[in-house]
Amino acid sequence: MPVVQITGSQVEIEVRPGEPVAEAAWRQGYTWPTKCWGQRACMQCFVRVRDGEQFVVPADEEEEAAMREALPPRLRPPLVRLGCAIRVTADGVVLEKKGVRAPETTAGADPLSA
Repeated sequence: MPVVQITGSQVEIEVRPGEPVAEAAWRQGYTWPTKCWGQRACMQCFVRVRDGEQFVVPADEEEEAAMREALPPRLRPPLVRLGCAIRVTADGVVLEKKGVRAPETTAGADPLSA
């Protein structure tokens, strides 16, 4: 599975083939800023592609239309994408996104007792 590095939050997230990065984060218990949970409506999940653009699947028309409607042009340069829509094909993608937090762990918990 590809691993995506998230700068601004200092986390790495494993992404299944065809899975949007934000959905991969939620599946693994990460907190990813959103209000619409993947409906391409709130724009809070947007990211900036900092590296590995060649391993990012191009935006589909639905993502592009949502961004045109909700984000002013100055906030949607070519490497800005929605975390709930962006998909990757290989390791090497670095996204900038503040507010992503790793799952909380219970200190001292016995992992075998779960």
